[in-house]
Amino acid sequence: MVRSEYLRFLQTLNSETINEDERKIANLVFLNLDHLVSLGTHQGHRIRAIIQLAQDSWNTLNCIIQPPVENLTAYKSPITQLKSLKVGPFRGFSREESFDLTSNLVLIYGPNGTGKSSFCEALEYSLLNNVAEAESKRFRDQHSYFKNAYVDRFSIPVLTGLNENQEEINIEADDSLYRFCFVERNRIDNFSRIAAQVPAKQTELISTLFGLDSFSDFVRKFTTEIDPKYIDLTCPKAALLAQRRQGLEGAEQQIEINNAESIKISTDEQALANKYREGANFIQLVLELLGNSENVGLISQIESEIQQPLAIKSFLSLAKLNELGLNIANYLNEHNTLSQELASVSQQISFKNLYNAVTQVQKSSPNNCPACKTPLGQVAVNPFTNSDKELQKLQHLAEQQSTLQCLEQKVNRELLSLAQIVNTCCSRFSPNSLTQYQVPSSIQESIEWWNGLQQPMQDGFAAWQHLRSQVKHLEDADKGIDQAVQLRSIKQAELNRLRDFSRDITVLITRRQTADQSILNSQKIISSFDIENAQLIADVQADIPNIQRNRSISEAYKSFVILLNSYNDRLPAQLVADLSEQVVELYNSFNRNDLPSELLARVKLPLVQNQRLEISFQNNPDQFYDPLHMLSEGHIRCIGLAILLSKNLKENCPILIFDDPVNAIDDDHRESIRRTLFEDQFFSGKQIILTCHGEEFFKDIQNLLPAKVAAQTQSFTFLPRLEESHINVDFNCAPRNYIIAAREHFDRNEIREALSKSRKAMECLTKGKVWRYVTKYGDGNLSIKLRGASAPIELRNLSDQLKSKIGNADFSDQNKSTVLDPLSILVGLNGNSREWVYLNKGTHEENDRAEFDRNTVSTMIVALELLDQSM
Repeated sequence: MVRSEYLRFLQTLNSETINEDERKIANLVFLNLDHLVSLGTHQGHRIRAIIQLAQDSWNTLNCIIQPPVENLTAYKSPITQLKSLKVGPFRGFSREESFDLTSNLVLIYGPNGTGKSSFCEALEYSLLNNVAEAESKRFRDQHSYFKNAYVDRFSIPVLTGLNENQEEINIEADDSLYRFCFVERNRIDNFSRIAAQVPAKQTELISTLFGLDSFSDFVRKFTTEIDPKYIDLTCPKAALLAQRRQGLEGAEQQIEINNAESIKISTDEQALANKYREGANFIQLVLELLGNSENVGLISQIESEIQQPLAIKSFLSLAKLNELGLNIANYLNEHNTLSQELASVSQQISFKNLYNAVTQVQKSSPNNCPACKTPLGQVAVNPFTNSDKELQKLQHLAEQQSTLQCLEQKVNRELLSLAQIVNTCCSRFSPNSLTQYQVPSSIQESIEWWNGLQQPMQDGFAAWQHLRSQVKHLEDADKGIDQAVQLRSIKQAELNRLRDFSRDITVLITRRQTADQSILNSQKIISSFDIENAQLIADVQADIPNIQRNRSISEAYKSFVILLNSYNDRLPAQLVADLSEQVVELYNSFNRNDLPSELLARVKLPLVQNQRLEISFQNNPDQFYDPLHMLSEGHIRCIGLAILLSKNLKENCPILIFDDPVNAIDDDHRESIRRTLFEDQFFSGKQIILTCHGEEFFKDIQNLLPAKVAAQTQSFTFLPRLEESHINVDFNCAPRNYIIAAREHFDRNEIREALSKSRKAMECLTKGKVWRYVTKYGDGNLSIKLRGASAPIELRNLSDQLKSKIGNADFSDQNKSTVLDPLSILVGLNGNSREWVYLNKGTHEENDRAEFDRNTVSTMIVALELLDQSM
């Protein structure tokens, strides 16, 4: 079933717009279907297998979806029915058996375990090339399932049939033609639980009803996509190379950035050169300011000039020297004049000194005369008081003396300054005629020294003239030094300006060096990358086809699973599409004895995920209900059976194979289902093959059929094996139809057995077909007396009531005589008719009873045959 359904899925891909890789995956799964069916999702068994298979054959896989072999046949003769089956060794058949199936109805009866399933599986394999039970039992190799255990081998069954021209042909398995010919009780059992499942499960059980559960299970075990842990989609080496290439990209970015930086540096260099001098360029700027090995740059030149030491200024001037000489001369003149004045009053000066001395000793001898030590109280004049008075009188002399001292100090100070000038000149000019006038610092200059400066020297010039000349020369030198200092300031300012340019030059040179070095390093990285990573690059290049292949596999697999799941999800809707009306009709036929409020008006089959089965009843067709709340399990089974039979009818299947329906159908519905199958016109044009393990069900079917039809039915009985290794089949089983059995017993002159079967035939006809006939054309409400509340209906009483109803003038069937005449023969005019007595006597054991009249018995059997034929 999985293979067949997968083939149908493949055919849908031809109408889909899918790429070659997706078709490859679809073909790969088909080529390895038997292996993959047995693998599940546990530990990634299936996906690992698919990956391995795809990697091994990816480049050789066909990307064309081929039609299945059975669809390549130019013409297939449709069959109208099966004719024969040769089976064995196969499952329970240890040797070959031939079954004649030339009948519109083939009935097979046998207890459980006698081999009926082996017979049905032989039909299933012959028609479908597949056995669902083998799939459900997880047989990876179905051939091992078909082997007979005793002979350890199997032969393919040979199934023949009749085509439209009634010609016998060998039947080739074709799942698409015959898959809806089978009705299995297990599927109906599963369907009976559909209403109790969650909505998502209900559509799965629709698939189960049609035997597609194995295919659905197969589809569910495909993961939605390939986990990267099972397949290499990135290549670790490629990731490592990519990581390293990121560094390479960084180097390329650095080159780009530093190239842009170089352009900006060039712009900044030219701007700096223009700032230095309009029309200059950066190279000229650097050469002029910084120089080179051949030329000294301005900065170094100015620095060298500035670093040259300046002469020490003497800070002498001729004007100051002249002023100094003039001051000395003036001070000396004043000193001489004042000295002469004081010399004339020298006696007064002596007294002044005396009085000062007396005043100074007053502290040491305040009470005695400092000269004679006479106490002051005894002297005539107090010496101390007298000295103060006299000193006051001689105050002007003190002032003159003080002035003289001051003049002496001024002269000495000026002479010292003059001596320092002489020393300065002697230190600056060598040899120097003024050297003899140098005065050591420890000796005070004197007037004589001053006067010596005024005296002529050997050259005829006074030392003072030489001094003036040298001071004038030093004064002029100081002016030159001042000019040099001023020039140095100008040079320093220029040097500062040039140093600012130098710093900017240094920044630009550093920037360019940095940019150039970065470009060089980046270029080195780029140029050495391929060499350093040669092996890694080669490995990645070698892996590229594998990675591309793996990515193609992964993407194709994901799309393939989506398509497969979509197909599987659509299957329930496709299977039950347009079946609702037929389902309702068959269901109501199965439940023909129910009240109108219990018969269906509409049914909504679950077509998509999360949709429930819903029904409505004839008394309120617009109100829908959940079958779980409204129907018994038996009624739900009827819906499942109605769906399967509706599909069989819609697909115009020539055959209906019903495998052991007894367990799938409860007692309340068996009669109505038998009538639907064999009395109603739904399946009148089909060959029905029915197996059952219930003898009563088998018997009831045969008696439901007209005896003429039952006589044409092929019947086989599967018997217990009785320690045999082979299925025991009775090909000439006794008929279960009472009328046929009565005729056969009569023909063998087994009169009592013929009467026994006749009575059973009478009971079967009157309680079934005749009563329904009376109900159809007249009043079927009979008045029957019972011996007790639980007593069965007595045949005589029922027969009389039916005969009376048919005999009424208002009975609507114009041809009622075909029923009334044989019934009258059987019932007789009264209860003492020979025929009725025979019917009663023939069912009981009696000793020494007179023999039955053969002609009477013949009349009864003929009457039963006529009555059955009229029905």
